[in-house]
Amino acid sequence: MKNSILVRTEDLINNPTPRIPICLCLDTSGSMDALSGNFKLTGKTCFKDGKEWNVATGGVTRLSKLQDGLEIFYNAIKTDEIASASAEICIVEFNDNANCILDFANIKRQKIPNLKTSGNTAMGKGVNLALDLLEKRKEEYREKGVDYYQPWLVLMTDGEPNGNPKELSRAIERTRKMIENRKLTIFPIGIGDEAGMETLQKFSPNRQPLKLKGLKFKEFFTWLSQSVSRTSQSMPGEKIQLDIEKIKSWGEL
Repeated sequence: MKNSILVRTEDLINNPTPRIPICLCLDTSGSMDALSGNFKLTGKTCFKDGKEWNVATGGVTRLSKLQDGLEIFYNAIKTDEIASASAEICIVEFNDNANCILDFANIKRQKIPNLKTSGNTAMGKGVNLALDLLEKRKEEYREKGVDYYQPWLVLMTDGEPNGNPKELSRAIERTRKMIENRKLTIFPIGIGDEAGMETLQKFSPNRQPLKLKGLKFKEFFTWLSQSVSRTSQSMPGEKIQLDIEKIKSWGEL
C-alpha cells in the first residue's frame, strides 16, 4: 500500500500534465455470465443475482466481452501520447459488495485485472466507492498543484440493483448533485435487455442512458478512448462536444 501511494505521488510530481480522472464502475454480478452467440441449453436452471437462469454451454459471456473491451480501451490510450499522459483510470467492481480492483495511476504502469463474476448487484455501494475514489484523487491533484478536467464516471450494468436501498439512494443523490454542480460527467450504459435503464436515468439528470447494441463493448470502448483523446487535447474547463454519430454504431436509447 505504501509503495502504491509513493508511485501515485511520483506520477504527479514527474508529470504535471492536466489529468482526466476516469472511474469505470462495472457490474460483475452473476448475471454477467449470461451467454450470447452459439450456445446450447442443458435443460438445467440456476439461481443467480436474484433470478432463475437457464444453464447453457458454449457461446460467449457478457463478462468476457467486457474484458475484451477494456483491453481495447487501454491499448488505444497507451498509443496516444497526449491521452496516455493525461488519462488516469481506476476500476471499481460491484457484486455482493464493491471493491476497487485497480487504483488511479499512470496508465502505462497499470495492468488490467481479470474480471470474475459473483453474487448480486450492489450498485449503490459501487457508485459511492467510485465517487469517494474520484474525490480522493482530485484532492491529491490539488495538493501537488496539478490541474485536472471534470472527472468521468462510467457506470455499466446488466440488471437492476438489489443491494442496500439506502446506499443506492445516497449514490443517486451524490451523483446528481455533483453533475448539477459541474463536478462530474457520467456515462450510464445498460447491457442486455434486463438492464435497469430507469435506475440509470436517475443517476443522470442531463444525459440519457444508453444501451449497448448486442455486446458491442469493443465499439463502446473505442468511442470512449477517442473521447478521452479529444478531451486531452483541450483546455481544462473547455466544453467538449461528444461524437454523437459514432454513438449510434454501438448504442441505442
